Amino acid sequence: SLSLAVKSRGCGRGPTMPIGGLQAAGFDINAEAINLPILLTNRAGTITDFNSSMKQFFDGISANVEGLSLNKLPGLSKDGQALVDEAVRDTLAGQPSRSFDLIFPTQSGSISVLLSLSSRRDENGKIVGVVGVGHETVEKAELTRVANDLQLLIETANAPIFGIDTNGFVNEWNRKAAAITGFSREEVMGKDLVRRFITPEYQDSVGEVLHKALQGEETANFEFPLYTKDGERVEVLLNATTRRSATGAIVGVVGVGQNITELKRGQAELTRVANDLQLLIETANAPIFGINAEGRVNEWNR
Repeated sequence: SLSLAVKSRGCGRGPTMPIGGLQAAGFDINAEAINLPILLTNRAGTITDFNSSMKQFFDGISANVEGLSLNKLPGLSKDGQALVDEAVRDTLAGQPSRSFDLIFPTQSGSISVLLSLSSRRDENGKIVGVVGVGHETVEKAELTRVANDLQLLIETANAPIFGIDTNGFVNEWNRKAAAITGFSREEVMGKDLVRRFITPEYQDSVGEVLHKALQGEETANFEFPLYTKDGERVEVLLNATTRRSATGAIVGVVGVGQNITELKRGQAELTRVANDLQLLIETANAPIFGINAEGRVNEWNR
């Protein structure tokens, strides 16, 4: 049978234990050479052996696991205990492998481990226990810090930033968005962004941009006007980016805008001045002409 060579930690039944389902006579795997936490249990669900990577995990949660059932690991919530208990029962019954996240408190925060359980069989194919493999361990405190830093960046950005879920309801609204529109975070959260805060004549075009982003098609530099709480028109240049979960599933859209109201006013003023100058040339009580760099006429008034 395919066996797992595990150094005993004082609670095991010996140095080698077979892993179920795979038959390859005389072929052993050295668990110490695998950079993953691995443990073995008997049919009662009691931890019998584990490798050094798993020992580091147990040390991190200050767990003395000798003779301990897998579902009784220190720090497991009641829901976690029930989840492990059910998974062990199913695995011992020969059902397919199960994977789930478990969170354990530590002195510095907490550790999250993604644990997979599979049946362990003897040379006759009889289930004799469970093998557990921890695919990753992550310091939750570090993830929380990164998330907080990202939230702070969004909140203090010098650009309006909003987010919507897959139904188009607002779930992110930073300070700059509130300052430009006059609508506070509390006033917009959970509201339909397009129907409540976009002018009617632009609802279809903005809705289309957001719909495309929800399908994974992002849009850059889309211009549209919106009206503030006081009825003032604000010109916005929008970049709509697809928002995804850790597994890659689309969960919404993040919009990063730029208030281009003053820029648009400046462009309008330049257009007005140019038009006035053209009118002045046309109506002047004097002959006026112009040529380009090649000497060709490009202006000839009335």
